[in-house]
Amino acid sequence: MVHKKPGRNWLLCESTTFFVKIFMNHTSYLNGFKAWLMLEKSLLPNSIDAYLADLQKFFNYLQNSGFAGSIEQVELKHLQGFTGLLNEMGLAASSQARILSGVRSFFTYLMMEDLLSSDPSELLEMPKLGRKLPEVLSPEDIAAILAQIDQSKTEGQRNIALFELCYGCGMRVSEVVNQRISDLHFAEGYIKITGKGEKERLVPVGSKAIKQVESYLHHTRVHQPVSKGFEDVLFLNKFGRNLSRQYIFMELKRLASEARIVKKISPHTLRHSFATHLVEGGADLRAVQEMLGHASITTTEIYTHLDREFLRETIMTFHPRS
Repeated sequence: MVHKKPGRNWLLCESTTFFVKIFMNHTSYLNGFKAWLMLEKSLLPNSIDAYLADLQKFFNYLQNSGFAGSIEQVELKHLQGFTGLLNEMGLAASSQARILSGVRSFFTYLMMEDLLSSDPSELLEMPKLGRKLPEVLSPEDIAAILAQIDQSKTEGQRNIALFELCYGCGMRVSEVVNQRISDLHFAEGYIKITGKGEKERLVPVGSKAIKQVESYLHHTRVHQPVSKGFEDVLFLNKFGRNLSRQYIFMELKRLASEARIVKKISPHTLRHSFATHLVEGGADLRAVQEMLGHASITTTEIYTHLDREFLRETIMTFHPRS
């Protein structure tokens, strides 16, 4: 297949002229796809926008390659050409896979709605992804990071509670910034977390996290002005609104630097460390899956990078032939 070789800026093209043109009389395809992502896949608006943006990239490619047909005329060779161009542009395999996943989801939707007779993406090979594992902090690393927080300051009391809760419950940063006071059930020893797709899960919470959060609630937050609509939000900034994810990321990096920890760290590192420490301590993988809010056990298996000696001991202890 011969195609023009567009520059890198084609990926960022925001023009929807061709996007609409290729749908011709089938504009309901796009609206139907959006509804399918929301209702069937339970995706949030930001995720839906990302899927549509990736679909736009594919249609930008078709336009640049001279394709003038309809959706029904898209073939495997067009998708392969698109894949080849993504690779030529030097995009990481993970970025390529994300973009192609959005395009494949669109064709999956068309097939499920009987809008296509065959799926051109069915035989499309996806980029091979390595199982790159994030950094893991040791309990000593985490203690050293938390020790850098100046709890004599208002934001220090808040931040120690925030990071204790992140690590103690394995929370995503998007979950902790939206955590509700009404979902704290400390008397029963657990909290309710609302995760991806508005799915809720109950997670046990330890005494250290409970102590710090209660201290923050009773001695800091109670004296803070709260913006309308944010009365139930647990962690507030100085304006009485949600903290930003960017703030938490930068604050954690600053604390790690002061603790002289040279690992590449993000809020997800605390979540990963939470899961790793549980599994290494002998926790059941299914229990860890529930606490992390993973839909599939396969996702949770990424967190089981245990040393061979631990695995050997597990087999020797529990396998009937040992």
